[in-house]
Amino acid sequence: MSAVVIGASGGIGGAIADALEEEGTFTHVHRFGRSMTGASALDVTDEASIAAAAALVAQGAAPTLVFVATGVLHDAGRGPEKALKDLDDAWLAKVYAVNAIGPALVAKHFLPLMPKAGRTVFAALSARVGSISDNRMGGWHGYRASKAALNQLIRTIAIEERRRNSSSIVVALHPGTVDTVLSKPFQGNVAPGRLFDPGRAAVQLLDVLDGLRPPDSGKLFAWDGAEVAP
Repeated sequence: MSAVVIGASGGIGGAIADALEEEGTFTHVHRFGRSMTGASALDVTDEASIAAAAALVAQGAAPTLVFVATGVLHDAGRGPEKALKDLDDAWLAKVYAVNAIGPALVAKHFLPLMPKAGRTVFAALSARVGSISDNRMGGWHGYRASKAALNQLIRTIAIEERRRNSSSIVVALHPGTVDTVLSKPFQGNVAPGRLFDPGRAAVQLLDVLDGLRPPDSGKLFAWDGAEVAP
């Protein structure tokens, strides 16, 4: 068996890959990321690079775990919108491309590589703020909407994948607030004990995946194993 981690150059993705290698369950852990070089380079906004990575993985053992750990909340020039007046079409397009479209394209190219029988897991990092029913504060329009779109895509992909493999699990995961570049500007409001280092976050998320069963496919789960309402 092999595992694939997309976004392995980031804090959570790198920690997930490290934890998988340390566990020793998989014969090989493939690492791909935007800032990686050579055959390991993968940009979720570039479908050709996703296809190339999938072709590389297809040469070896079939993956039974694909973990997509990519996402964008801010960059050097922009952050999450606080009000409607802050909306920008180019920024919205970028956030959707990274947070929703990218993971869907990864599923398009990697799910066909996974076995048609037996337990398989496809997981993508989402966020609790993507829950529509849990939205009580507003703001963060693009991030919220793109993660809600991802959650819907996960649900739709899970239904289709179940027809191919009834034992498959396709889920979205909320990692909590993790001490990474993505959360750095917003860590001041985090409750004590709720800012996780990447290593701890990785173990928590993998523990959640270990406890899931096929009926859980298509859902969003938090770092503590609790299901998050759509």
